[in-house]
Amino acid sequence: MKLIRLIWAYVRPHWHLIVGVVVFQLAQAIASLYLPTLNADIIDQGVATGDTGYILGIGGLMLAITLVQVVCAIVAVYFGAKLAMALGRDLRLAVFTRVGEFSEREVSQFGAPSLITRTTNDVQQVQMLVLLTCTLLVSAPILAVGGVIMALSLDVPLSGIIAVAVPVLLVVLALIIVRMVPLFRLMQKRIDTVNGVLREQLTGIRVVRAFVRERVETSRFALANGDVTDTALRAGRLFALMFPIVLLVMNVSSVAVLWFGAFRIDEGSMQIGTLTAFLTYLVQILMAVMMATFMAILIPRASVCADRITEVLDTPSTVVLPTNPVTSVLEHGLIELDNASFAYPGADQPVLLNLTFVASPGKTTAIIGSTGSGKTTLVNMLPRLFDATEGEVRVDGVNVRDLDPDLLWGKIGLVPQKPYLFSGTVASNLRYGKPDASDDELWAALDTAQARSFVAEMEGGLEAPIAQGGTNVSGGQRQRLAIARALVKRPEIYVFDDSFSALDLATDARLRQALRRDVRGATMVVVAQRVSTIIDADQILVLEDGQIVDRGTHSELLEQSETYREIVQSQLTAEEAA
Repeated sequence: MKLIRLIWAYVRPHWHLIVGVVVFQLAQAIASLYLPTLNADIIDQGVATGDTGYILGIGGLMLAITLVQVVCAIVAVYFGAKLAMALGRDLRLAVFTRVGEFSEREVSQFGAPSLITRTTNDVQQVQMLVLLTCTLLVSAPILAVGGVIMALSLDVPLSGIIAVAVPVLLVVLALIIVRMVPLFRLMQKRIDTVNGVLREQLTGIRVVRAFVRERVETSRFALANGDVTDTALRAGRLFALMFPIVLLVMNVSSVAVLWFGAFRIDEGSMQIGTLTAFLTYLVQILMAVMMATFMAILIPRASVCADRITEVLDTPSTVVLPTNPVTSVLEHGLIELDNASFAYPGADQPVLLNLTFVASPGKTTAIIGSTGSGKTTLVNMLPRLFDATEGEVRVDGVNVRDLDPDLLWGKIGLVPQKPYLFSGTVASNLRYGKPDASDDELWAALDTAQARSFVAEMEGGLEAPIAQGGTNVSGGQRQRLAIARALVKRPEIYVFDDSFSALDLATDARLRQALRRDVRGATMVVVAQRVSTIIDADQILVLEDGQIVDRGTHSELLEQSETYREIVQSQLTAEEAA
C-alpha cells in the first residue's frame, strides 16, 4: 500500500520518536486497563466491608496510577506531534526537491495548481494521519485486546455481549467507509480545480477587469467552489452517521450488560464491583473501536493524498543528469545544434525538426518567426529545460546531456519571455545569479539594461521593495530588471526570449547598443517579434513550423527570403527596411 510505504520511508529515520510514542502509549493503556480492577476491589472489598483504610489505600494507588497515566499521555502526544511535524517537513521538502528537478514537460503535465495542492494540502492530510496514529491508534488495539482479555477474566458468559456488539459496529462502519473513499478522491481533484481557477483569476486580474468579466469569473469560481462543497457535504453526511451509530451500539450494549449482569448478581455469580469493572471494559473496547474507526475515516483520504504525492515523487524528469558529467571545457560560449528535433510524447508532429546552426562567441544570433513556430522551445533546449528528442545540442563542443548542470547553467544567462521577479528588493533580485555581487556591479548592470533611472527614483534605490512576481513595477521595468539580473551574472551565453517586447523603440535601441558594448565577447541568442530588435544581428534564423526556412543577415534575407520580407513589410516602412 502506497500510504504505508510512504509514511514508513519518512518516519523510519526518526525511530527514537516512534519508540517513545509506543512505550508511553503502552504505559498509558496498561494504566487504563488496571484502574477498573482497582475500582472493583474498592466496591467489593472496601465498601462492602466498610474498611475505610482499604478504600483510602486503593484510592491513593488509583490516584498515583492516574497521574502516571496523565504524564504518559502528555509525553506520548509530544513525541507523536514531533514525529508528525518531522514527517510533514521532510515530505514537503522531498516533493519540492523533486519538482525542482522536473523539466518544463513534467511541470506542464501536472500543472502548477495541482503541484501546490500536493505539496501543501495532500502532505497535511498524511501528516494529520500520522499525528492521530501516534495519539490514538497505538493505544486503541491495546485497549481493545486488553479490554476483551480483562472482560473474559471477569465473566465469560457476559462477554458474549462484546462478541456481538463489536462485529456489528465494525460491519456498519466498514460499509460507511467504503462509500467515503471515492468521495475523498473526488474532493482532492476538485480542490485542484478550485486552486487552478483561483490562480488563473488572480494572475489575470487585469484582463478580467479590462474585459468586465468579473461576474463571469465569479460564476466560474462559484461553480468550482460549489462542486467542492457538494462533495464535502456528501462525505460529511456519511461521517455524521458514524458517531450516532457508535453511541447507539455503546448504549444498547451497556443496557444489555446491566440487564444480564443484574441476573448474574442475583444468582450470586457476580459482584457489583465486578459488574462495574465489566461495564468500564465494555466502554473501553467500544471506544477503542471508535478511535480505530475515526482513524479509518482519515485513512481513505490520506491514501488518496499519498497516491498523489507518490505520483510526483515517482515521476522521473525527462532531463536526466549525466552519470559522469563533464566539469570543464576548453571553448567559451560556442553553441551548436546538429539536426536537433523536439516532440512531445504522443504528438503527431514534432515542435522542432532537424535544426542545425552555430552561434559563436562575440556574435548575435537572432531567431524570428510567427507565433507557434517553436522559438521558445528552441531556446529552452539550450539550458536543458527541455532535451532534444533527436539530434544534439552542444555547448562548448560538449553535448548538453553530458555537461555538469551547474557548469551549463553557470554559462547561460536566460531572460525568459515572461520575466519573473521574486519578492524582496531590487538588489536581492539582481543578485539572484551572483549573491556576492557588489553594489557597483548592480548599478553597472542597471546602466546597461537602461534601468538605472527608474531604480534611482524608487524609494530606497537598490533596497526598494519588489512584490512577488514584480507586480509593483511595470512590464517594461520588469523586463529591464530581468535583463540586469542576467547581466550581473556575467555568463558566456545570453539568451533573450522576446525580452524587449515591452520596451519602446528608443529604449530598445539604447539597450541593444549598450549590450554590444558591454558584453562584446559573449554569445547572444535573441528571440524577437520585432524586426527592429534584430536588424543588426550577425545571423538571423527564420523559423516556420519548427524548421529553419532561411538564414543570413538582415540585408541578405531581404534579398533571398520571401518569408522574412513579409515579416519586414508588415512592420517597417520601405525606408526603415532599407
